[in-house]
Amino acid sequence: MPFLGQDWRSPGQNWVKTDEGWKRRTADDKNNNVSVESFCKDNEPECFNKENLLLSLSYEMSAKKRKKDLMNNNAKVPYFHREKWIYVHKGSTKERHGYCTLGEAFNRLDFSSAIKDTRRFNYVVRLLELIAKSQLPSLSGVAQKNYMNILERVVQKVLDDQQNVRPIKELLQTLYVSLCGLVQDMGKSVLVGNINIWVHRMDNILQWQQRLDNIQINRPAATGMALTDLPASLQLNIMQRLTDGRDLVSLGQVCPELGALTEDRLLWKKLCQYHFTDRQIRKRLMVSEKGHLEWKKMYFKLSRCYPHREQYSDTLHLCTHCHILFWKDTNHPCTANNPESCTTSLSPQDFIDLFNF
Repeated sequence: MPFLGQDWRSPGQNWVKTDEGWKRRTADDKNNNVSVESFCKDNEPECFNKENLLLSLSYEMSAKKRKKDLMNNNAKVPYFHREKWIYVHKGSTKERHGYCTLGEAFNRLDFSSAIKDTRRFNYVVRLLELIAKSQLPSLSGVAQKNYMNILERVVQKVLDDQQNVRPIKELLQTLYVSLCGLVQDMGKSVLVGNINIWVHRMDNILQWQQRLDNIQINRPAATGMALTDLPASLQLNIMQRLTDGRDLVSLGQVCPELGALTEDRLLWKKLCQYHFTDRQIRKRLMVSEKGHLEWKKMYFKLSRCYPHREQYSDTLHLCTHCHILFWKDTNHPCTANNPESCTTSLSPQDFIDLFNF
């Protein structure tokens, strides 16, 4: 097959554009028409010479190419999809060819706006962590690029809000460890792109980690009653709303009064019962010298052996009737009589498993 460039017509022939289309210029037309050279000589003040004309065309083509390369390679100005729902198809049909992959779903769903919603933030962070652990090589090149762009937005949000610092630091550490192993296997179709691109991205991760380590939490201005001003019963009630034992430990380091309350055995017992089953607790019983169960020590021992219970304010849902993946508070075009009865909530792990077929 011949090469088709910008001037793809046969060389040595002149073509002119008419109302009826492109036509080849004949010898009679050449004699009747004034050549470009003679026209430029006769109208030299009003016409560019031929060399300047070709040079300007060359500059224009080069500018277009640079603009195209900038749009394709500039990761600082990414394009984010804002689709509220997508159709998940797992096989080819007469109406639709192919299937929906994890990378396609990650690109098309509106994750860029989801990280701005406090109800969906932890869900997206957990999903990014699961992808970093094992699913990053399965993403397409566009999806991998989009993953890093969304991660950059997450880090910037944490730096601005000064909240959720610890889970993002753990996410960056998990991603960096995974990339260290994947970059060593470059050339084996593990990661898409040049190795220098991924080394640069790893450097960005280290810079993000350093910025998070150096973050200074600004103490809010006193606008009313503080936590220590409340009665002890209300303080314990607030502590029972915390689902991470590390948050309780950090809270106990604020002052001695809160430190004494965070050692409450009933508080740690409820935390163990919230995250773990009775069977798991019975396997890891720890009794003190006085014959009491060490619930605090049991919690951290259980955390090393079993995963925590995950609970999110807003999650992705899958309609089993029309196979549409959507966010909880968005509507989708379902044809079922009772759409709510055929929708199931997906955890981040369920979302990953949905595309492992």
